[in-house]
Amino acid sequence: MTVAVVGAGIMGSAAARALSRAGHDVTLYEQFRVGHDRGSSHGRSRIFRLAYPELEWVRLAEESMRGWRELEAETGTMLLELNGLLELVEDPAQSSRDVLQAAGAEFELLTAQEVRRRWPIVVPEGWTALFQSEAGIVRADLAQRAFLDSALAHGVRLLEETRVESLDDLDADAIVVTAGAWVRRLLADVPVRPTRETLAYFRRGGEAMASVGELDPETRGHAQYSLHDPRYGLKAGVHHAGREIDPDQPGEPDPELLERIAEWVARTHPDADPEPVEAETCLYTNTDDERFILERRGRVVIGSACSGHGFKFAPAIGRRLADLATG
Repeated sequence: MTVAVVGAGIMGSAAARALSRAGHDVTLYEQFRVGHDRGSSHGRSRIFRLAYPELEWVRLAEESMRGWRELEAETGTMLLELNGLLELVEDPAQSSRDVLQAAGAEFELLTAQEVRRRWPIVVPEGWTALFQSEAGIVRADLAQRAFLDSALAHGVRLLEETRVESLDDLDADAIVVTAGAWVRRLLADVPVRPTRETLAYFRRGGEAMASVGELDPETRGHAQYSLHDPRYGLKAGVHHAGREIDPDQPGEPDPELLERIAEWVARTHPDADPEPVEAETCLYTNTDDERFILERRGRVVIGSACSGHGFKFAPAIGRRLADLATG
């Protein structure tokens, strides 16, 4: 079976690998060079976590962890660094406690004082922190390369700097569209909204520590977050705060969001230099409910695993897209 995969970010590379390992003839198209910083897959780290408010996401994360370990074993590259996750909540009922308990996953509920004794992290007074140890970071750049190297080793043809203007131009039995923020250029009715998000890096010495997600008391979604960065020590951002954009138009980090991020880092991470050493943008491709779009229409498979929390699930999503493509 011949399959064209459009978009060589993390999801496209994962799908191409899964398809090629199953013996299919795969061509992977990338409009830029692999590793570019225009989309959603660049950078050195992404949060990995089991902590979610719904059980299906916990199970998907567990499946993905097994997939990451398989990719590590195949490529000889360490991709997961599990130093845990601290979920900061105003009320324990807002945390992932009940779902993690249902999933049989271990966790601890800690007071602000208990957190301070174990980590140089300040939790708002009166709030609670849920600590889950099977969490930390995925080494994003290494993961992207590992998926791609495995795909190429299994016979995938990679065509860089090759922009697909129309799916009708592709001669393949099936087409997997993993075009990220550009998906509506190819399929205008896919219900997603691209935004440009701002994140910043801060100098922090010492050992890597737990990722942090501060939840919005009203929505239970992540409002502010931080994670280990292999170069500077700390990466931080505001979740879902960016403006809607045209992905073909370049953009810069938002100064107002940078100020907000730096203020939060100064409050939460007293051992980090609160002055950002570097800032960058990342595109989110958002659905209204932050769920993923994985569906087949004729010979076309749409893979939009998105809304700013998809990267961790790449091994599982790659397999699902391959299954959809092959029936």
